Amino acid sequence: MTGRNAIGTALQHLIRYKPLLRELVVRDLKVKYRRSFLGYLWSLLNPLLMMAIMTVIFSYMFRFDIPNYPLYLICGQTLWNCFNEATNMAMTSVIQNGSLIKKVYIPKFIFPISRVLSSFVTMLFSLAAILVVMICTGTVFHWEVLLFWIPLILMFLFSCGAALILSAIAVQFRDIMHLYSVITMAWMYGTPIFYPVDKVPTAVQIVIKLNPIYHYINFFRELVLYGMIPGPNTWFACIASSFLILVIGLAVFRKLQRNFILYI
Repeated sequence: MTGRNAIGTALQHLIRYKPLLRELVVRDLKVKYRRSFLGYLWSLLNPLLMMAIMTVIFSYMFRFDIPNYPLYLICGQTLWNCFNEATNMAMTSVIQNGSLIKKVYIPKFIFPISRVLSSFVTMLFSLAAILVVMICTGTVFHWEVLLFWIPLILMFLFSCGAALILSAIAVQFRDIMHLYSVITMAWMYGTPIFYPVDKVPTAVQIVIKLNPIYHYINFFRELVLYGMIPGPNTWFACIASSFLILVIGLAVFRKLQRNFILYI
């Protein structure tokens, strides 16, 4: 099956099982904020509080000379948190729904995709925090900010691909759930979330620019923080990485799902 056919088949299943997908996303959101007094308001408060703490640490203690550092920081932090939460939640999604998979036929990739989608919805609430920071810091609103959804959609596709790979591997190789926390820690520090990329050695910059998350964050910052449309290299890196990982994720998941029933 070619990449185009794989994506087309997946879209058909998503449309057919849209009610189930919606219920899974609603369930995840309800569970996340269950018995919370502030509920969805934490989607706004949490990034603001984290931004305030990290601004003090990195802007004053490490003295990174970045104009409008609070906005620079919260842009990177919001996108990274979405990717990190989505992939971590999706990794165990097939295992946790094993009893349902054994009873009825459901396209199994629905479960990791629903986890990515619920994290993406949470991130959309968190965009209000970015708007608050823009207003409080007196950021000029350029028309380019209206294109903010482009890097978010591309990162969503990349997250779906990564989630499919992780969830498929985790069924047979449970150690990945422990290993991935180490990987994401290294990945986070290898992504310019709270430091400028030009402050690291040139050799390290080359490695960082192989990181797809760096390009999504950079794309988003260019639009929101600087009011600029990124160059063709950034567009190519974001589009190519998102669709490549998505196709690979669908292929890996499709191959490994045949044996899921033996391990769940």
